[in-house]
Amino acid sequence: MERRRFLTGASAVTAGVVAAAAPGSPGLATPGIRRVETGLDVLVRSGFAELAGQRVGVISNPTGVDSAYRHLVDLMHDSGEVRIAAAFGPEHGFRGSAQAGGSEGTGIDARTGITVYDAYGASQAKWESMFAEAAVDTVVFDIQDVGARFYTYIWTMYTSMAAAARTGKRYVVLDRPNPIGGRAGGPMMTPGYTSGVGLKEIVQQHGMTVGELARFFNATFLPAEVGGPVDLHVVQCRHWKRNALAADTDLPWVMPSPNMPTPDTALVYPGTGLFEGVASITEGRGTCRPFELIGGLADDFDYHWGDRLNARDLPGVEFREAYFTPTSAGQKPALLNKLCAGVEVKVVDRAVYDPIRTAVAMLVEAHRYPAFAWRQDSWDTARPYWIDKLTGSPRLRTMIDAGADVDDVVGAWADELAAFERARRPHLLY
Repeated sequence: MERRRFLTGASAVTAGVVAAAAPGSPGLATPGIRRVETGLDVLVRSGFAELAGQRVGVISNPTGVDSAYRHLVDLMHDSGEVRIAAAFGPEHGFRGSAQAGGSEGTGIDARTGITVYDAYGASQAKWESMFAEAAVDTVVFDIQDVGARFYTYIWTMYTSMAAAARTGKRYVVLDRPNPIGGRAGGPMMTPGYTSGVGLKEIVQQHGMTVGELARFFNATFLPAEVGGPVDLHVVQCRHWKRNALAADTDLPWVMPSPNMPTPDTALVYPGTGLFEGVASITEGRGTCRPFELIGGLADDFDYHWGDRLNARDLPGVEFREAYFTPTSAGQKPALLNKLCAGVEVKVVDRAVYDPIRTAVAMLVEAHRYPAFAWRQDSWDTARPYWIDKLTGSPRLRTMIDAGADVDDVVGAWADELAAFERARRPHLLY
Protein backbone atom coordinates (compact mmCIF):
# COMPACT_ATOMS: atom_id res chain seq x y z
CA MET A 1 0.00 0.00 0.00
CA GLU A 2 1.12 3.55 -0.57
CA ARG A 3 3.02 5.12 2.29
CA ARG A 4 1.86 8.56 3.36
CA ARG A 5 4.49 11.15 4.14
CA PHE A 6 4.33 12.29 7.73
CA LEU A 7 3.27 15.81 8.68
CA THR A 8 5.75 18.51 7.77
CA GLY A 9 6.60 21.67 9.60
CA ALA A 10 9.38 23.54 11.36
CA SER A 11 10.86 23.33 14.83
CA ALA A 12 13.79 24.85 16.65
CA VAL A 13 14.63 21.64 18.49
CA THR A 14 18.24 20.61 17.95
CA ALA A 15 19.40 17.03 17.48
CA GLY A 16 19.94 14.95 20.60
CA VAL A 17 23.20 14.05 22.24
CA VAL A 18 24.76 10.70 22.96
CA ALA A 19 24.38 10.53 26.73
CA ALA A 20 20.90 10.48 28.25
CA ALA A 21 20.23 12.81 31.16
CA ALA A 22 20.58 11.34 34.61
CA PRO A 23 17.49 11.27 36.82
CA GLY A 24 17.01 14.61 38.54
CA SER A 25 19.47 16.50 36.34
CA PRO A 26 18.51 20.13 35.80
CA GLY A 27 16.91 21.42 32.62
CA LEU A 28 18.14 24.41 30.66
CA ALA A 29 18.55 27.60 32.64
CA THR A 30 16.97 29.77 29.93
CA PRO A 31 13.49 30.85 31.05
CA GLY A 32 10.43 30.18 28.91
CA ILE A 33 10.42 27.49 26.23
CA ARG A 34 12.75 24.60 26.94
CA ARG A 35 14.83 23.07 24.17
CA VAL A 36 13.81 19.47 24.82
CA GLU A 37 15.34 16.45 23.08
CA THR A 38 13.43 13.18 22.70
CA GLY A 39 14.84 9.69 22.90
CA LEU A 40 14.78 9.59 19.10
CA ASP A 41 16.92 12.75 18.93
CA VAL A 42 19.40 11.12 21.31
CA LEU A 43 19.43 7.88 19.31
CA VAL A 44 20.07 9.68 16.01
CA ARG A 45 22.93 11.72 17.46
CA SER A 46 24.56 8.49 18.63
CA GLY A 47 24.49 7.03 15.13
CA PHE A 48 21.88 4.46 16.27
CA ALA A 49 24.49 2.85 18.53
CA GLU A 50 21.80 1.25 20.73
CA LEU A 51 20.65 -0.81 17.72
CA ALA A 52 24.00 -1.85 16.26
CA GLY A 53 24.07 -5.40 14.88
CA GLN A 54 20.38 -6.05 15.57
CA ARG A 55 17.37 -6.87 13.38
CA VAL A 56 14.93 -4.25 14.54
CA GLY A 57 11.13 -4.27 14.69
CA VAL A 58 9.63 -0.80 15.09
CA ILE A 59 6.33 -0.13 16.90
CA SER A 60 5.31 3.38 15.93
CA ASN A 61 2.81 5.68 14.28
CA PRO A 62 3.02 9.21 12.77
CA THR A 63 4.21 10.65 16.10
CA GLY A 64 7.61 8.92 15.91
CA VAL A 65 9.37 11.95 14.41
CA ASP A 66 12.47 14.02 15.12
CA SER A 67 12.67 17.81 15.40
CA ALA A 68 12.36 18.17 11.61
CA TYR A 69 9.31 15.87 11.44
CA ARG A 70 11.33 13.04 9.90
CA HIS A 71 9.97 9.64 10.89
CA LEU A 72 12.24 7.21 12.71
CA VAL A 73 11.67 4.46 10.13
CA ASP A 74 12.80 6.82 7.36
CA LEU A 75 15.79 7.91 9.44
CA MET A 76 16.80 4.34 10.17
CA HIS A 77 16.38 3.25 6.57
CA ASP A 78 18.22 6.24 5.09
CA SER A 79 21.09 5.97 7.59
CA GLY A 80 22.15 2.52 6.43
CA GLU A 81 23.05 1.83 10.08
CA VAL A 82 19.93 -0.12 11.08
CA ARG A 83 18.56 -3.41 9.78
CA ILE A 84 14.80 -2.91 9.90
CA ALA A 85 12.99 -6.23 10.00
CA ALA A 86 9.43 -4.88 10.17
CA ALA A 87 7.17 -2.17 11.51
CA PHE A 88 4.04 -2.66 13.64
CA GLY A 89 1.01 -0.36 13.66
CA PRO A 90 -1.12 0.16 16.83
CA GLU A 91 -4.71 1.46 17.05
CA HIS A 92 -5.32 4.02 14.27
CA GLY A 93 -2.53 2.38 12.27
CA PHE A 94 1.12 2.99 11.44
CA ARG A 95 0.07 5.95 9.29
CA GLY A 96 -2.66 7.16 11.66
CA SER A 97 -5.52 7.09 9.18
CA ALA A 98 -7.97 4.83 11.07
CA GLN A 99 -10.58 6.09 13.52
CA ALA A 100 -11.02 4.94 17.13
CA GLY A 101 -11.19 1.18 17.40
CA GLY A 102 -9.76 0.76 13.89
CA SER A 103 -6.52 -0.19 12.16
CA GLU A 104 -5.01 -0.15 8.68
CA GLY A 105 -4.26 -3.81 8.00
CA THR A 106 -0.95 -5.42 7.06
CA GLY A 107 0.95 -4.33 3.96
CA ILE A 108 4.25 -3.27 2.41
CA ASP A 109 5.74 0.17 2.99
CA ALA A 110 6.32 1.63 -0.48
CA ARG A 111 9.22 3.85 0.57
CA THR A 112 11.32 1.27 2.41
CA GLY A 113 9.90 -2.05 1.25
CA ILE A 114 9.47 -3.30 4.81
CA THR A 115 6.39 -5.18 6.00
CA VAL A 116 4.05 -3.18 8.23
CA TYR A 117 2.04 -5.52 10.48
CA ASP A 118 -1.39 -4.66 11.83
CA ALA A 119 -0.81 -5.00 15.58
CA TYR A 120 -3.92 -3.29 16.99
CA GLY A 121 -5.34 -5.42 19.77
CA ALA A 122 -2.68 -8.09 19.29
CA SER A 123 -2.41 -10.64 22.09
CA GLN A 124 0.93 -11.72 23.50
CA ALA A 125 0.74 -14.83 21.34
CA LYS A 126 0.11 -12.74 18.23
CA TRP A 127 3.08 -10.49 19.06
CA GLU A 128 5.28 -13.56 19.51
CA SER A 129 4.15 -14.85 16.13
CA MET A 130 4.84 -11.53 14.40
CA PHE A 131 8.26 -11.21 16.03
CA ALA A 132 9.14 -14.73 14.89
CA GLU A 133 7.88 -14.20 11.33
CA ALA A 134 9.91 -10.99 11.02
CA ALA A 135 12.97 -12.52 12.73
CA VAL A 136 13.24 -9.59 15.13
CA ASP A 137 16.13 -9.33 17.62
CA THR A 138 15.24 -5.95 19.13
CA VAL A 139 11.89 -4.22 19.45
CA VAL A 140 11.84 -0.40 19.35
CA PHE A 141 8.83 1.52 20.70
CA ASP A 142 8.38 5.19 19.78
CA ILE A 143 4.86 6.59 20.13
CA GLN A 144 3.69 9.83 21.72
CA ASP A 145 1.43 9.01 24.67
CA VAL A 146 -0.97 11.56 26.20
CA GLY A 147 -0.92 10.49 29.84
CA ALA A 148 -4.28 8.72 30.28
CA ARG A 149 -4.78 5.07 31.22
CA PHE A 150 -7.45 4.56 28.58
CA TYR A 151 -5.25 5.76 25.68
CA THR A 152 -4.38 2.39 24.21
CA TYR A 153 -0.77 2.85 23.06
CA ILE A 154 0.66 2.11 26.50
CA TRP A 155 -1.11 -1.27 26.46
CA THR A 156 0.33 -1.99 23.02
CA MET A 157 3.68 -1.36 24.69
CA TYR A 158 2.90 -3.59 27.66
CA THR A 159 1.67 -6.54 25.61
CA SER A 160 4.60 -6.35 23.20
CA MET A 161 7.00 -6.11 26.17
CA ALA A 162 5.52 -9.31 27.59
CA ALA A 163 5.92 -11.06 24.23
CA ALA A 164 9.50 -9.82 23.96
CA ALA A 165 10.24 -11.12 27.46
CA ARG A 166 8.83 -14.55 26.61
CA THR A 167 10.89 -14.79 23.43
CA GLY A 168 14.16 -13.28 24.67
CA LYS A 169 14.06 -10.06 22.62
CA ARG A 170 15.63 -6.77 23.63
CA TYR A 171 13.14 -3.94 24.11
CA VAL A 172 14.14 -0.32 23.50
CA VAL A 173 11.84 2.58 24.37
CA LEU A 174 12.63 5.93 22.74
CA ASP A 175 11.21 8.17 25.42
CA ARG A 176 9.08 11.25 24.87
CA PRO A 177 7.78 13.79 27.41
CA ASN A 178 4.33 13.36 28.86
CA PRO A 179 2.50 16.34 27.26
CA ILE A 180 0.38 16.91 30.37
CA GLY A 181 3.26 16.69 32.85
CA GLY A 182 4.12 14.40 35.72
CA ARG A 183 1.14 14.79 38.05
CA ALA A 184 -0.83 11.62 38.77
CA GLY A 185 -4.56 11.60 39.43
CA GLY A 186 -7.78 9.67 39.40
CA PRO A 187 -8.95 6.20 40.41
CA MET A 188 -7.01 2.94 40.22
CA MET A 189 -7.86 0.15 37.80
CA THR A 190 -9.12 -2.95 39.61
CA PRO A 191 -8.50 -6.51 38.36
CA GLY A 192 -12.15 -7.28 37.64
CA TYR A 193 -12.46 -4.40 35.17
CA THR A 194 -9.33 -4.66 33.06
CA SER A 195 -9.73 -4.39 29.29
CA GLY A 196 -8.01 -2.92 26.24
CA VAL A 197 -8.46 0.54 27.78
CA GLY A 198 -6.73 -0.53 31.00
CA LEU A 199 -4.89 -3.82 31.23
CA LYS A 200 -3.14 -3.32 34.56
CA GLU A 201 -3.47 -1.55 37.89
CA ILE A 202 -2.42 2.05 37.30
CA VAL A 203 -4.36 5.25 38.00
CA GLN A 204 -6.35 7.13 35.39
CA GLN A 205 -3.81 9.95 34.87
CA HIS A 206 -0.51 8.17 35.41
CA GLY A 207 1.82 11.18 35.13
CA MET A 208 4.67 9.16 33.62
CA THR A 209 6.52 9.03 30.32
CA VAL A 210 6.34 5.83 28.28
CA GLY A 211 9.90 5.07 29.34
CA GLU A 212 8.97 5.38 33.00
CA LEU A 213 5.86 3.29 32.46
CA ALA A 214 7.98 0.62 30.77
CA ARG A 215 10.27 0.53 33.83
CA PHE A 216 7.23 0.33 36.14
CA PHE A 217 5.61 -2.44 34.05
CA ASN A 218 8.89 -4.35 33.89
CA ALA A 219 9.33 -4.39 37.65
CA THR A 220 5.70 -4.59 38.77
CA PHE A 221 3.75 -6.78 36.36
CA LEU A 222 5.97 -8.73 33.97
CA PRO A 223 7.74 -10.95 36.55
CA ALA A 224 4.41 -12.36 37.75
CA GLU A 225 2.88 -12.63 34.28
CA VAL A 226 5.75 -14.02 32.20
CA GLY A 227 8.27 -15.18 34.79
CA GLY A 228 10.73 -12.32 34.57
CA PRO A 229 11.44 -8.87 33.14
CA VAL A 230 12.28 -8.04 29.55
CA ASP A 231 15.77 -6.84 28.60
CA LEU A 232 14.69 -3.19 28.70
CA HIS A 233 16.63 -0.14 27.50
CA VAL A 234 15.15 3.36 27.77
CA VAL A 235 16.75 6.10 25.67
CA GLN A 236 15.93 9.10 27.82
CA CYS A 237 14.88 12.61 26.89
CA ARG A 238 17.09 15.56 27.73
CA HIS A 239 16.11 18.87 29.31
CA TRP A 240 12.57 17.87 30.25
CA LYS A 241 11.22 18.32 33.78
CA ARG A 242 8.19 16.62 35.29
CA ASN A 243 6.19 19.83 35.71
CA ALA A 244 6.60 20.83 32.04
CA LEU A 245 3.60 20.64 29.74
CA ALA A 246 3.71 20.45 25.96
CA ALA A 247 3.20 24.21 25.80
CA ASP A 248 6.40 24.69 27.85
CA THR A 249 8.56 23.01 25.21
CA ASP A 250 9.30 23.52 21.53
CA LEU A 251 8.81 19.86 20.61
CA PRO A 252 6.84 19.18 17.43
CA TRP A 253 3.26 17.97 17.83
CA VAL A 254 1.85 15.35 15.51
CA MET A 255 -1.67 14.08 16.16
CA PRO A 256 -1.33 10.75 18.03
CA SER A 257 -4.85 9.87 16.83
CA PRO A 258 -7.48 11.53 14.63
CA ASN A 259 -9.32 13.07 17.59
CA MET A 260 -6.21 14.26 19.46
CA PRO A 261 -5.38 17.31 17.29
CA THR A 262 -3.55 19.53 19.79
CA PRO A 263 -1.81 19.52 23.17
CA ASP A 264 -4.93 21.29 24.49
CA THR A 265 -6.89 18.13 23.67
CA ALA A 266 -4.39 16.01 25.59
CA LEU A 267 -4.71 18.29 28.61
CA VAL A 268 -8.45 17.70 29.00
CA TYR A 269 -8.57 14.10 27.75
CA PRO A 270 -7.88 12.23 31.06
CA GLY A 271 -11.13 13.80 32.27
CA THR A 272 -13.47 14.36 29.34
CA GLY A 273 -12.49 11.00 27.88
CA LEU A 274 -14.91 9.66 30.49
CA PHE A 275 -17.79 10.90 28.35
CA GLU A 276 -17.10 7.96 26.07
CA GLY A 277 -18.94 6.11 28.83
CA VAL A 278 -22.12 8.21 28.51
CA ALA A 279 -24.50 7.07 25.78
CA SER A 280 -26.47 10.32 25.54
CA ILE A 281 -23.49 12.70 25.36
CA THR A 282 -20.90 13.11 22.62
CA GLU A 283 -17.28 13.95 23.35
CA GLY A 284 -17.14 16.13 20.24
CA ARG A 285 -15.61 13.63 17.81
CA GLY A 286 -15.43 15.00 14.30
CA THR A 287 -15.40 18.63 15.44
CA CYS A 288 -12.41 20.96 15.54
CA ARG A 289 -12.32 20.61 19.35
CA PRO A 290 -12.85 16.94 20.28
CA PHE A 291 -12.92 16.28 24.04
CA GLU A 292 -13.22 20.04 24.60
CA LEU A 293 -16.74 20.22 23.12
CA ILE A 294 -19.09 18.04 25.16
CA GLY A 295 -22.84 17.87 24.68
CA GLY A 296 -26.03 15.96 24.01
CA LEU A 297 -28.96 16.39 21.65
CA ALA A 298 -30.13 20.01 21.70
CA ASP A 299 -33.65 18.90 22.65
CA ASP A 300 -32.26 17.21 25.78
CA PHE A 301 -29.48 19.50 27.08
CA ASP A 302 -29.21 23.28 27.43
CA TYR A 303 -27.29 26.31 28.75
CA HIS A 304 -28.06 25.49 32.38
CA TRP A 305 -25.33 22.84 32.30
CA GLY A 306 -22.61 25.41 31.65
CA ASP A 307 -24.12 27.90 34.08
CA ARG A 308 -24.12 25.37 36.92
CA LEU A 309 -20.54 24.34 36.15
CA ASN A 310 -19.30 27.93 36.15
CA ALA A 311 -21.08 28.50 39.46
CA ARG A 312 -18.89 25.78 40.98
CA ASP A 313 -15.80 27.92 40.34
CA LEU A 314 -13.63 24.92 39.50
CA PRO A 315 -9.90 25.72 39.51
CA GLY A 316 -8.30 26.70 36.21
CA VAL A 317 -11.32 26.18 33.96
CA GLU A 318 -14.34 28.00 32.58
CA PHE A 319 -17.21 26.74 30.47
CA ARG A 320 -18.65 28.28 27.33
CA GLU A 321 -22.18 27.48 26.23
CA ALA A 322 -21.69 25.60 22.98
CA TYR A 323 -23.71 24.15 20.09
CA PHE A 324 -22.11 21.83 17.56
CA THR A 325 -22.69 18.90 15.21
CA PRO A 326 -20.44 15.84 15.61
CA THR A 327 -19.45 14.29 12.28
CA SER A 328 -17.97 11.19 13.93
CA ALA A 329 -20.03 9.47 16.61
CA GLY A 330 -17.88 6.53 17.67
CA GLN A 331 -20.21 4.15 19.51
CA LYS A 332 -23.09 6.69 19.55
CA PRO A 333 -24.75 6.69 16.12
CA ALA A 334 -27.86 8.45 17.45
CA LEU A 335 -25.78 11.62 17.86
CA LEU A 336 -24.10 11.56 14.45
CA ASN A 337 -24.72 14.73 12.41
CA LYS A 338 -27.25 15.98 14.97
CA LEU A 339 -27.25 19.41 16.61
CA CYS A 340 -25.89 19.04 20.13
CA ALA A 341 -25.97 21.46 23.05
CA GLY A 342 -23.46 21.55 25.85
CA VAL A 343 -20.22 23.19 26.84
CA GLU A 344 -16.74 23.95 25.61
CA VAL A 345 -14.11 23.29 28.27
CA LYS A 346 -11.82 26.34 28.39
CA VAL A 347 -8.64 25.81 30.43
CA VAL A 348 -7.58 29.23 31.72
CA ASP A 349 -4.83 28.20 34.16
CA ARG A 350 -2.95 25.01 33.32
CA ALA A 351 -1.08 25.06 36.64
CA VAL A 352 -4.18 24.46 38.76
CA TYR A 353 -6.52 22.75 36.29
CA ASP A 354 -7.48 19.19 37.30
CA PRO A 355 -8.98 17.35 34.31
CA ILE A 356 -10.48 14.46 36.27
CA ARG A 357 -12.06 16.54 39.03
CA THR A 358 -13.45 18.81 36.32
CA ALA A 359 -14.95 15.87 34.45
CA VAL A 360 -16.50 14.49 37.62
CA ALA A 361 -18.23 17.84 38.14
CA MET A 362 -19.42 17.76 34.52
CA LEU A 363 -20.84 14.26 35.02
CA VAL A 364 -22.56 15.19 38.28
CA GLU A 365 -24.26 18.18 36.65
CA ALA A 366 -25.12 16.30 33.43
CA HIS A 367 -26.71 13.56 35.53
CA ARG A 368 -29.45 16.06 36.45
CA TYR A 369 -30.91 15.85 32.94
CA PRO A 370 -33.55 13.14 32.34
CA ALA A 371 -31.84 12.20 29.06
CA PHE A 372 -28.57 11.28 30.79
CA ALA A 373 -27.76 7.58 30.28
CA TRP A 374 -24.60 5.55 30.84
CA ARG A 375 -23.38 3.64 27.79
CA GLN A 376 -24.04 -0.11 28.02
CA ASP A 377 -22.38 -2.66 25.75
CA SER A 378 -24.42 -5.76 24.93
CA TRP A 379 -21.30 -7.79 24.13
CA ASP A 380 -20.16 -7.73 27.79
CA THR A 381 -23.13 -8.78 29.88
CA ALA A 382 -20.99 -9.30 33.00
CA ARG A 383 -19.56 -5.74 32.84
CA PRO A 384 -21.93 -3.82 30.57
CA TYR A 385 -21.06 -0.25 31.60
CA TRP A 386 -18.19 1.25 29.58
CA ILE A 387 -17.65 3.91 32.26
CA ASP A 388 -16.65 1.13 34.68
CA LYS A 389 -13.88 0.03 32.33
CA LEU A 390 -12.72 3.62 31.87
CA THR A 391 -12.62 4.35 35.61
CA GLY A 392 -11.51 0.89 36.71
CA SER A 393 -14.53 -0.11 38.80
CA PRO A 394 -18.27 0.59 39.24
CA ARG A 395 -17.54 3.06 42.06
CA LEU A 396 -17.76 6.38 40.18
CA ARG A 397 -20.94 5.35 38.36
CA THR A 398 -22.74 4.06 41.44
CA MET A 399 -21.73 7.08 43.54
CA ILE A 400 -23.01 9.55 40.94
CA ASP A 401 -26.22 7.54 40.51
CA ALA A 402 -26.68 7.69 44.30
CA GLY A 403 -26.36 11.49 44.32
CA ALA A 404 -22.78 11.90 45.56
CA ASP A 405 -21.16 15.27 44.91
CA VAL A 406 -17.72 15.97 43.50
CA ASP A 407 -15.71 16.00 46.74
CA ASP A 408 -17.10 12.62 47.78
CA VAL A 409 -16.38 11.00 44.41
CA VAL A 410 -12.85 12.39 44.13
CA GLY A 411 -12.07 11.70 47.79
CA ALA A 412 -12.96 8.03 47.35
CA TRP A 413 -9.70 7.31 45.51
CA ALA A 414 -7.30 9.40 47.62
CA ASP A 415 -5.65 6.45 49.36
CA GLU A 416 -5.11 4.37 46.21
CA LEU A 417 -3.71 7.40 44.37
CA ALA A 418 -1.22 8.01 47.19
CA ALA A 419 -0.21 4.34 47.09
CA PHE A 420 0.36 4.51 43.32
CA GLU A 421 2.51 7.62 43.69
CA ARG A 422 4.71 5.75 46.17
CA ALA A 423 4.91 2.68 43.95
CA ARG A 424 5.92 4.59 40.82
CA ARG A 425 8.61 6.68 42.52
CA PRO A 426 11.56 4.27 42.03
CA HIS A 427 10.87 4.11 38.30
CA LEU A 428 10.80 7.84 37.54
CA LEU A 429 13.59 9.20 35.36
CA TYR A 430 13.00 12.96 35.40
